[in-house]
Amino acid sequence: MTTVAPASTRPSVPAGAAAPPVVHRRRRWTKAILPVYSWLVILYLVFPIAIMIVYSFNKVTGGLPLVSFAWNGATLRWYRQWSEISGLTSSFWLSIRLALLATALASILGTLLALALVRYRPPRFRGKAGVEQVLFLNIAAPEIVMGASLLGLFVTMNLARGFLTLLVSHVMFCIAYVTVTVRARLAGFDQSLEEAAHDLGANPITTFRKVTLPLIMPGVLAGALMAFALSIDDFVTSDFVSGQNLPFPVWVYSATRVGIPPQVFVFGTAIFTVGILCALASIVLSTRKT
Repeated sequence: MTTVAPASTRPSVPAGAAAPPVVHRRRRWTKAILPVYSWLVILYLVFPIAIMIVYSFNKVTGGLPLVSFAWNGATLRWYRQWSEISGLTSSFWLSIRLALLATALASILGTLLALALVRYRPPRFRGKAGVEQVLFLNIAAPEIVMGASLLGLFVTMNLARGFLTLLVSHVMFCIAYVTVTVRARLAGFDQSLEEAAHDLGANPITTFRKVTLPLIMPGVLAGALMAFALSIDDFVTSDFVSGQNLPFPVWVYSATRVGIPPQVFVFGTAIFTVGILCALASIVLSTRKT
């Protein structure tokens, strides 16, 4: 057993002796690699959006009001005249309606499919492996292949291209993303909570509404947001099946042949701002829950 010497017997440093030097550890420059790399990636992703926002305030000195990347001064004219391009405005609201409906339908169908894939196994769920492979192919298949296939299907069925074909196509490619997201949320779900609700007299619908759905709601919302972003951003599939009803991305691509009006940047800025507000609201809500 070791004993500690009393303070009176410990060796003391003479009053005139110099204090031992303080060793400063040099910070290795390699520690800055990851932060610098992260900020470079963020700048790379944000730079085009920043250019769009800045040039939505740019004046146009020529005859036609078209986007010019020569800076001519700041103006709010295009924000005041945001609805003067009739085709652009109608295509924007068409994309909004399409994205909202596709998100609602894909969220319902994708959530139910995720529940079936997690809860049931063969022989009760025959073809489960096939369904999983179809979901994977839906995500991995090139979009041009999907668009051409859907176009061939609608032509074979003699179905006129329009809002209905757009809605069917968008719901189809959004279901897989919602299913994968909700399925990941269900992976760690404690089914004893549902069993407790059944023991207390709740029927399956009440158990799903008051127990299961609130617990998986973060996954459902994440899948819904992903579906909305995919729908409103889709160009390739929409170009195949749109017909005379041109969604916002298809209209913008068509306008590039003659020139893009500055209002396109105004709508793009509005969409980006709404996305930022949704992200901030999600952060605030998650912070309050914790």
